[in-house]
Amino acid sequence: MALIRHNDTWLPNIFNDFFDNDWTVRRSATAPAINVIEHEDDYVVELAVPGLSKEDFKVDVDQNDNLVITMEKKEENKEGKRPERYLRREFSYTKFQQTLILPDDVEKDKISAHVEHGVLHVELPKRKPEVRPTVSRSIEVK
Repeated sequence: MALIRHNDTWLPNIFNDFFDNDWTVRRSATAPAINVIEHEDDYVVELAVPGLSKEDFKVDVDQNDNLVITMEKKEENKEGKRPERYLRREFSYTKFQQTLILPDDVEKDKISAHVEHGVLHVELPKRKPEVRPTVSRSIEVK
């Protein structure tokens, strides 16, 4: 009778070997995906931020006219003040900051932001192009 060794971890090892290599790009779990969309009248920056609220964000324009989006979330799981011994206690702290160079045609004093359905939307209205009146005149031919 032959002994058979049963290994329940072979499947995860195959995936780890495949994905955990030098040619696969790894992304940080704390860096949200960012979309930048251009419309006729504005630009919209979207960040995927599931589970976060507007209180977790700070959106600023810095002294160099860059858009700075900062997110900070600190969470502690507590279960009261009983005399106890921790077998597992989880703390969660996430901080993210992204700086984007604003285009010259953005009206910096009219930027707005809101969180909806797990997405932070930052609206960057475009400055209306200056309309210069055309002056017609005659040119004398000499």
